[in-house]
Amino acid sequence: MSEARAGFIQSKLAIAAAALLILGALPAWASLGGDRASVDADQVHLQGTRTTKALESYTVHEIQAASGVVVREYVSAEGKVFAIGWNGPWMPDLRQLLGGYFEQYVQAAKAQNTARPGRRPLMIEQSGLVVEVGGHPRAFTGRSYVPEMLPPGVRAEEIR
Repeated sequence: MSEARAGFIQSKLAIAAAALLILGALPAWASLGGDRASVDADQVHLQGTRTTKALESYTVHEIQAASGVVVREYVSAEGKVFAIGWNGPWMPDLRQLLGGYFEQYVQAAKAQNTARPGRRPLMIEQSGLVVEVGGHPRAFTGRSYVPEMLPPGVRAEEIR
């Protein structure tokens, strides 16, 4: 093999290795709207223990974090996380739990806080996202869901 070809191959391998390192360093979130595997990533991120409860058209994965936060992830029969709920002494990492919906949440929360300044529960109801957050230190609660992803027959009131 010529030196030029060997150098070319080495440079391609170096680029591929760098790309893998960069991708491996990115956070693994995609909970809301993500697949069943994102629940595993959340469990690792929360450093918690998980229990599951299978219902007729979905499964609830409850993660109890060492911090005392409890997160419930609702997974449809198709394997998609259509809702999350949480409670505990601290707010969970919403960037982790909302995944691709986090920026939509941030923009809606900013708009709402600008229109109605002050301390009150946050209620966001958009066509593609619902988020409710309330409480105070040592007693936070909330839930979020994607209305279009609710399985047939499942009501929003079931998400807690």
